[in-house]
Amino acid sequence: MDTILIGIAGGTGSGKTTLANRLVESFGGDEVSILRHDNYYRRHDDMEYEERTKLNYDHPDAFDTELLCEHIRALKAGKSIRMPVYDYSLHNRSDRTIEVKPAPVIVLEGILIFAEVSLCELMDIKVFVDTDADVRILRRIVRDVKHRGRSLDSVISQYLTTVKPMHEQFVEPSKRRADIIIPEGGENRVALDMLIQRVRKHLAVTE
Repeated sequence: MDTILIGIAGGTGSGKTTLANRLVESFGGDEVSILRHDNYYRRHDDMEYEERTKLNYDHPDAFDTELLCEHIRALKAGKSIRMPVYDYSLHNRSDRTIEVKPAPVIVLEGILIFAEVSLCELMDIKVFVDTDADVRILRRIVRDVKHRGRSLDSVISQYLTTVKPMHEQFVEPSKRRADIIIPEGGENRVALDMLIQRVRKHLAVTE
């Protein structure tokens, strides 16, 4: 199977997940598979909950990059993988996994995927979603409080202590590795249509 890997990166709340989801939804599950970088946070069963809440989850070292690269290579080789599932309320990887089947197109979305050279080397198309910082933090607050069981104080504290400085140190510089920079992510219909056409072109060749 001739597989291409599309990496979609961007800061927290930038709209990269929306863009990735809309791209995947435009095709069938047999044509496009998706991997979530957040699901590859390292396990910390050796730590108590309070210790885990204090970890820096916005540094590249927080992720099990070796496992992710192994899974990408397996998918490109036509093999199914079991993607781990991260539980945000526990600040730890859960015991559940999700089966991801090989497909002609794999989408990988995450904040720090361009900060890792080993991941970039596996990508065929690198897309960076660029959104204003004020918009991103407001989206993050709504998401984490409403859907991830976090308190407003904890979201603000995490943003100021790790999210913002790590964005400036790792995420923003990684934009230089992008092939395409898209303002506003999933709300940018023109950019989404261009990506859809690129995927269709690849699928037509692989049929």
